[in-house]
Amino acid sequence: MNNAGQAIHIKKEILVRIIKAFLSDNFEEQARLIPYAMRPKGMEVPYRCCIYKERAIIKDRTIAGLGFPIEEDDETVSLATYAKKAIERKEIDDKNLTVLQAACKGCATNRIYVTDLCQGCVARPCQSACKFGAVSIQNGKSVIDDSKCKKCQMCAKVCPYKAIVKITVPCEDSCPVGAIKKDETGFASIDYEKCINCGRCIAACPFGAVHEKSQIIDILKAIKSDKKVIAMIAPSIAGQFPGNIYQLKSAIIKAGFDDVYEVAQGADVTAENEAKEFAERMENGQKFMTTSCCAGYNQLIKKHLPEIKPFVSDTKTPMYYTAEIVRKAYPEAILVFVSPCVAKRAESYENKDVNYVMNFEELGALFVAKQIQITECDESRYVTESSKQARCFGFSGGVADSVKAALPEEIDIKPCIINGLNKESIRQLKSYAQKGECEEGCNMIEVMCCEGGCIGGNAAMNNQKAAKKQIDALASASEDIKKI
Repeated sequence: MNNAGQAIHIKKEILVRIIKAFLSDNFEEQARLIPYAMRPKGMEVPYRCCIYKERAIIKDRTIAGLGFPIEEDDETVSLATYAKKAIERKEIDDKNLTVLQAACKGCATNRIYVTDLCQGCVARPCQSACKFGAVSIQNGKSVIDDSKCKKCQMCAKVCPYKAIVKITVPCEDSCPVGAIKKDETGFASIDYEKCINCGRCIAACPFGAVHEKSQIIDILKAIKSDKKVIAMIAPSIAGQFPGNIYQLKSAIIKAGFDDVYEVAQGADVTAENEAKEFAERMENGQKFMTTSCCAGYNQLIKKHLPEIKPFVSDTKTPMYYTAEIVRKAYPEAILVFVSPCVAKRAESYENKDVNYVMNFEELGALFVAKQIQITECDESRYVTESSKQARCFGFSGGVADSVKAALPEEIDIKPCIINGLNKESIRQLKSYAQKGECEEGCNMIEVMCCEGGCIGGNAAMNNQKAAKKQIDALASASEDIKKI
């Protein structure tokens, strides 16, 4: 879940205004006026040094909302021009994230630091704990040599006064693969060769400086065209909005889509196929298999962890199978996956059946812009009802539970859950790949990029406990998955 607080409300307001501008008689002019409408003359400045800085940052956020990178912005180009370019755009590029340097704080360097709480104690536990000789005593106080420090934090752990702290750069600290760093200007910059599109940096930055580049205008253009536009909603969406999953379908259709499919339907296919594959691999003597439905994890394998590829399931993701189903029913339609995270945008570029990705925040903004109340909508059933287990794919442990439920009882499965990718869990996966087995004795590893699963995605809006409660309620009224 995105924890950037007030920055999220600002982003949502901008999305709502972009959608309203598109629906108006003069999109370009209404888009140009967004910063001035949000920060009118005479308004008290809530966050920045002056109203002009506020407007500049709102302009940058609007550029991202229109689907363009901030890094390539010429500040002399007006939002009206960007709106015109968005209307004329035929293709979207594959770089999903952009950094608003105007909003970036340019945080202090990530390092271990001795504060004034240091008492210069005789025991010198910090000095004894450091294996790298980075801690010395100067003028009766501990001092850390940054050139020698490995940031292991052992000194901080043993300090009796808690006088040693880690100064963190939130976006850098959150990235499990070191894809975001300060560039020569001192501001955050993304290395797309390393980036796995996990969205952690978006959620971590308290200034909202890291943005997804939205595809909302492209989706609205599709809805306005004469083509049918079909929404495919991720299982975790059941925990994000008021009302139930059937009212949500009606609300999405009211917003302009022609039909709605649960991606949980594809999750049933994924679970069944992974269960078959697991049984075959175990029969052939392989020690373990990992799941393959998390797009962030698949990006990690491709860019950073190729050694674990032989142990990863060849089964496709729920989005893949759902898109296949929808494409058969609507061969010429525009297919839009409604997602909890930015990683699914990266996956969509590799799938010819998926045209666009809309995240939960953007769908919520569409409801607000069109004044649609989900709880006031009638219930609309799905052509195919998904299983109890498939509807639980959206939280940690759900995929493993689905595979287990699909297997015959005589097949022994011992799941291990990787609940969120970080440096430690990546080392753990590397170790499994090198040894060819899991130390815990498990034989099925479920890997979720986000802590908590998809309900912890960067575009998730509800807290995980409440989201899981809503999903559990839906699942309890559903049928069990069929065994293979």
